[in-house]
Amino acid sequence: MPQLKSSHKRLRQNLRARARNRVVRSQLRTTLKKIQTTTDKAQAEALLPVALSIIDRSARKGVLHKNTAARFKSSLARKISAL
Repeated sequence: MPQLKSSHKRLRQNLRARARNRVVRSQLRTTLKKIQTTTDKAQAEALLPVALSIIDRSARKGVLHKNTAARFKSSLARKISAL
């Protein structure tokens, strides 16, 4: 347990940020898994705009680095075009 008042505040802030980030990251992983497990190209193409939006939102909120987001988007596009 933190001794300093500022350390205690930092701990509270970190816990709140972690909870927010977990929601975003969970939503991201679920969407990515849906697209990667589908074998139907039409269904994957329908899910693509939703996934790209979630990836962009994650990068904007700081959950993902912008290059990681770009890599995810690129790999999804390659996966769908290969179907």
